[in-house]
This record gives sequence, structure tokens and C-alpha cells, in this order.
Amino acid sequence: MVKITVKRTNEPQFLYETTVETSIDSLLQDIATIYNGRLKVQRISAELEDLSKHGIILPPNMQGLTDDQIVDLKLKDEFAEKCRPSGGSIQRKDEIGRRNGIAPNQQMADILMKTCKEAKDMISKKKIEADICVTQKTVKDALDILRGAVMIVYPMGLPPYDPVRMELENKEDLSGTQASLEVIPIESADLWWAGKQLLRGKKLGDFVGKNEKTKIVAKLQKVGQGAPCREPIISEDEQKQMMAYYYRKQEESKKLSADMDDSYLDAKWADNQMLKKQFQGLSDIKWGPR
Repeated sequence: MVKITVKRTNEPQFLYETTVETSIDSLLQDIATIYNGRLKVQRISAELEDLSKHGIILPPNMQGLTDDQIVDLKLKDEFAEKCRPSGGSIQRKDEIGRRNGIAPNQQMADILMKTCKEAKDMISKKKIEADICVTQKTVKDALDILRGAVMIVYPMGLPPYDPVRMELENKEDLSGTQASLEVIPIESADLWWAGKQLLRGKKLGDFVGKNEKTKIVAKLQKVGQGAPCREPIISEDEQKQMMAYYYRKQEESKKLSADMDDSYLDAKWADNQMLKKQFQGLSDIKWGPR
């Protein structure tokens, strides 16, 4: 099996396994789906962390308003009572006015936080170091456990406009957000290896050869962005080690230079003629006017 370390810019994302007979079209679809799925898991986890602290999100027309403004405008959160967390709640005001402040109790909050960590660990970049590949099933399993945690804590469900529910139902609207720039549509996915674009309509073996035990590093990006920057000759860690090494050498050189100072030669005890001068009575002779 061919193992591909998929990178986005210079950041390794996940390890992917395939064969040389796989078509580039199928490869791009699978890799882009996994990449976007990992982003979805990360977005949901971030929202669940806020959910565990400050409760469900407010209706769009109430977000960012103060309590007085909400009263003056006679606005009401219709889902505040319908979407109560199981096991009781804690009042924890959201300072930015995005959530309603009715947070789950500590036990339920711990369920959400623990599940978020588990889901993120399943798609973590550290899997590369452990030589563990990520598949679409891995991403699906991570999403499933997040969905299960939400159902446990909020058995009545979340409001239809809640970002967690929208993400889980694939109805999220990312337009105008930084997240929209990170997502790569399948039809716009592009893969580069060794300075070459892996062209659609061909097989992976057309580029990497027929050896199934090949390991490569490929960069994922959007069509039209051109060839990605080449990998640096040395890694960031190697560069840090080299800088530390040369700094130590520089300090050692400074120390040696200080040790080689020959100003001590002007001292009396360093004069190898001093004993002779003392016998001849010439040791304390001074030149100059009286």
C-alpha cells in the first residue's frame, strides 16, 4: 500500500493509505472529503466547548444585545425552555452575548468536553507519528460520537439555527468566515507531489511508479493556486538545533578569546628577567624628571 502524508501548506494533516492503481479522481475525492471532515470535527468541537460553558446559542436577532435592549425590543428566545440540558443547568452568562447563559451542569459539561477531546484525538495530526492512517470512516466515527454526546446532554435537541446542529445536519453556512477559506470543495481539490501536479484522469502509479511500498508527501490545495512552495531543505526543528549549536560555538569562542588575553604579560611576576634585575639592583629604576 502507498502511504501519503497529506499536507496543507507546510502543515502535515493526516496519513492516507491507497494503492498505485487508484485513480487521481478517486484519490482527490477521498482526501478532500477526509480533510473537510476533519475541519468539521474541529469546528463542532469548538462550538461544543462554548455550549458546555454558556448553553445554546441565542436567536440571530438577539445575539450581541444587552439584557436591557432585549427587554426594550420585546424579544424572546422561544427555544430557551424547549432546549434545556438534561440533569439541570447552571447560570453562566456569555459576555459576548452569543449564547443564552443556561449551561449544562458540570457532569453534562464534562461529557461534552471529554467527547470533544476523544473526537479530536481520532483525527489528530499526531496519528502521523504513530503511523496510523485516517479514513472517511474515522471522520464519520468522530462525528457520530459528537452527535451522541449532544443527544445525551440535550435530548430535546438544539435550536435549528444552532451551529452544532447545522454542522451535524450538513446545513452549515460558512460564507464570510475564516472557516470558508479553509474548506476545499472536492471539484476544486488539487494534489502536488515532487513539484508535479497529480493530474485527473490518470492513476497514482503514473506518477509514483508501481512499487506498492512507496511513501510520499503530497500537498493538498485548491485548483488554480499553482505549484506549492518547495519543502525547506531542513525542518524547523533542525534549524532550531543548528542555531542553538552555532550560538554555543560562538559563546565558547568568546570565552576562549577572553582566556587568550595577554595583558598579564605587563605584570611584574610575568617578567622572566625580574630575578636578574633584582640581583643587579635594577628592579625599581624609574625614568623621568625628579
